[in-house]
Amino acid sequence: MASIKEAKNQRNNIDVEGTIKDISEPRTVTTRYGESQVCDAYLEDDSGDRIKLSLWGDDIKKVKNEDKVSIKGGYTNTFRNELQLNIPKKSGELKVIG
Repeated sequence: MASIKEAKNQRNNIDVEGTIKDISEPRTVTTRYGESQVCDAYLEDDSGDRIKLSLWGDDIKKVKNEDKVSIKGGYTNTFRNELQLNIPKKSGELKVIG
């Protein structure tokens, strides 16, 4: 498992654990695949480092603030000048562990 600090320097295949913080209200967006729900949150590790996390579709319902989660196979990108962590729909995994 990578720390958040390490995850910020990786581009893909990121395995990280942390606590969900500051979940926003879901909003509907139009993608090239149609309409989908998305919301933003932050993933914070034990050191206090955090990264913005995009939650899509069913992943939104899996978590709430203060849940400890494990993310496998994530990737980072920059959106609106902010680095964010994403979970690929087919190859990524989001699991609540506490």
